[in-house]
Amino acid sequence: MREKVKTRRGTIKFLFTKSRFTFSGISPYLRIMTLIDKLAWIEIQDRKILSTRSKGKDTYYIPGGKREAGETDHQTLIREIEEELTVQLQPDTLEFIQVFQAQAHGHAAGIEVKMQCYKGLYSGTITASSEIEEVAWLTYQERDQVSPVDKFIFDWLKQQDLID
Repeated sequence: MREKVKTRRGTIKFLFTKSRFTFSGISPYLRIMTLIDKLAWIEIQDRKILSTRSKGKDTYYIPGGKREAGETDHQTLIREIEEELTVQLQPDTLEFIQVFQAQAHGHAAGIEVKMQCYKGLYSGTITASSEIEEVAWLTYQERDQVSPVDKFIFDWLKQQDLID
């Protein structure tokens, strides 16, 4: 069924098929990608990478999180790591590693996450906060338990001979 909707700038044609619709004249292969901007802290000990699992989830994630308005990479990472793991990153030791991008776990197709990764020293004892169910040190063999973007990170770390 076709329907026309009048706007101030002209007429837009819609093609309705059951409950889904597409704009007529636009390729159904056109995809608008949404990008989620995140930062991650890469901490490796005994050739294993620090990972966390949130309450109610079955997938592990490298610790970090989303930027709040106006925050720098370092500010975001310091805040997120303290919230998740109750340790304080030492700002003067934070060093950029790499950017990784992949389909966002648990989101619709076309929604991707861009993960900017840093390493750095910390003070305190790594402890799961109220939002974290489990802290784990994972090897490459446990790669199937992590999110898609983390799989790319695991691959890169393995290629760099940093994890077993």
